[in-house]
Amino acid sequence: MKLTLFTDYGLRMLMRMASDPARMYSTSELANELKLSRNHLSKIMQQLARVGIVTTQRGGGGGARLAKSPDQLVLGELVRLLEEDHPLVECFAKDGGACTLDGQCRLKARLRRAEAAFLADLDNSTLADIALRPIGKRPE
Repeated sequence: MKLTLFTDYGLRMLMRMASDPARMYSTSELANELKLSRNHLSKIMQQLARVGIVTTQRGGGGGARLAKSPDQLVLGELVRLLEEDHPLVECFAKDGGACTLDGQCRLKARLRRAEAAFLADLDNSTLADIALRPIGKRPE
């Protein structure tokens, strides 16, 4: 499976935020630290705020922070949310896509099972499990 850059960047951002969950992070700060596009991270942050993963605050001292503890944020659920508008294959699209093999394809069910297994495995881990360690700290 290949995740979209949207999901990849979203998970990186969340991993960083999980290292100090009470702290407010600006998208500019995260973009600089992660060496990613600020505009791209802003779009991801908006989606995460819309679904209640992060809370945001405007103005001086504002930014975003996790809305829940990292140990309550399941990786499979995060990937489902971030990949929501990006189906694995065209026929998985909400409108069914324009696949000409519909009704005779024997691959679709196998891909559904593989995708479900992938996400089920991620459901066994939380954001706390993959949080970045504070800079300069090594694992014990």
